Amino acid sequence: MHKNAPIGIFDSGIGGLTVASAIHDLLPNESIMYFGDTAHFPYGNQSPEQIAEYGLKISRFLYQSGCKMIVIACNTASAHAFKGIVKDINQEVPVINVIDPASAAIADKYPNGSVGVIGTAGTIKSGIYKRRIQRLAPQAKVSSLATPLLAPMIEEGFFNNKISQTIINSYLEKKSLQNIDVLILACTHYPLIKNEVEKYYKGNVQVVDSAYWVALEVKSQLQSANMLSDAKNPEFKFYVSYLTSVFEKSAKYFFPQKVEFKEMNIWK
Repeated sequence: MHKNAPIGIFDSGIGGLTVASAIHDLLPNESIMYFGDTAHFPYGNQSPEQIAEYGLKISRFLYQSGCKMIVIACNTASAHAFKGIVKDINQEVPVINVIDPASAAIADKYPNGSVGVIGTAGTIKSGIYKRRIQRLAPQAKVSSLATPLLAPMIEEGFFNNKISQTIINSYLEKKSLQNIDVLILACTHYPLIKNEVEKYYKGNVQVVDSAYWVALEVKSQLQSANMLSDAKNPEFKFYVSYLTSVFEKSAKYFFPQKVEFKEMNIWK
């Protein structure tokens, strides 16, 4: 695998673009190949078995397309598909999920703190953030809340308005999220509403997402393997299982440079 090969990134929709953007900001010479599984969005209300199947199929597509690393830019897929993907292709290329880097950072910074987690029903039901954080920081208190309306709302372009703020506030007012020190946005769509979440807390709660820590992990692993790209003109390719105007608009927002869009049915 050549060091200038692309980094493969996938999500169920536009959310993973926040992770792709963070990786690009930190590693501007890296080429990126992104797959948005918009035909099966959202992952959060599907069975773990189905999500694992989707994730494995997409990862194989990215690997066979020449990617030097796979980033699972979806919390639900990270919870349910990571182990299967690692078993299938990790001997060939490294695989990174979005949960472990964020959990390690939170456990280090808030070893005795009260941590809130919001995400899709699938991610919250898995209990993976609580297990990961408390494995590293046993004294930390972790409270979770499923917020199933948020990802579809964001995917449809409804954020930074009165409607989205009302829905966000109704979730954050729940008892399980009271008296917390930090809130983890455990869905890669949620950075797009981070300002609205911070507006609710008025600076009293730190609001964090995983994108930055994932980008650091990507850099660390590529650096250790001497696989950091030195390409002068990195390429950006975006594949979707169903091309939507919202996805195309969002991708161009994060990547205003020339990018390639292609609808790809990998399920045949």
